[in-house]
Order: sequence, then structure tokens, then C-alpha cells
Amino acid sequence: MSRICELTGKGRQVGNNVSHANNKTKRVFLPNLQNVTLLSDGLDRSFKFRVSTNGLRSVEHVGGLDNWLLKTSDDDLSERAVKVKRELEKKQAA
Repeated sequence: MSRICELTGKGRQVGNNVSHANNKTKRVFLPNLQNVTLLSDGLDRSFKFRVSTNGLRSVEHVGGLDNWLLKTSDDDLSERAVKVKRELEKKQAA
């Protein structure tokens, strides 16, 4: 299971530990991922995603999962999220 947010695409970052003596060693910054169940109002279903806490705040700020999926490009979303987005678009078109 990769450490990438399914909704925002946020992944790991690489940086340095810097000691008092200014020695630098490589380190990894991992996103704070949580397993969450998000409700879709348009589809009347719930979906399980692995989302960063920052991404979860963003989803709530935009107004829910449906609004987030419709406003986000497919490049940032995971395959599962893109499938949900397509299903939502079909439902809205009908």
C-alpha cells in the first residue's frame, strides 16, 4: 500500500536531518494518512478512502466529497476516486 493520499495526491517528501554540527543526513517526511469513510450525497453511498488529514480538511471546506471530486482534475485522484467521479458525473447527467 503506497503512502499517497487518494484524493489530493500528496505523497512522501525527502529532506535532511540537520545536526547541531550542521551534518546533513537524508530523511523522509510521510503524509498523515487516515482510513476514512466519506459519504456521497449524489450517489447515496459511502466510500472508503486513504486520505491525508490535510486532504480531509480540504474536502470538508469545499462542501463534501461530491464537490471535491467534481472540482479536482483526474491527475491528482487515484483510480478508485476517478471511478467514483465518473459514476457521479453519469448520475448528474441523467
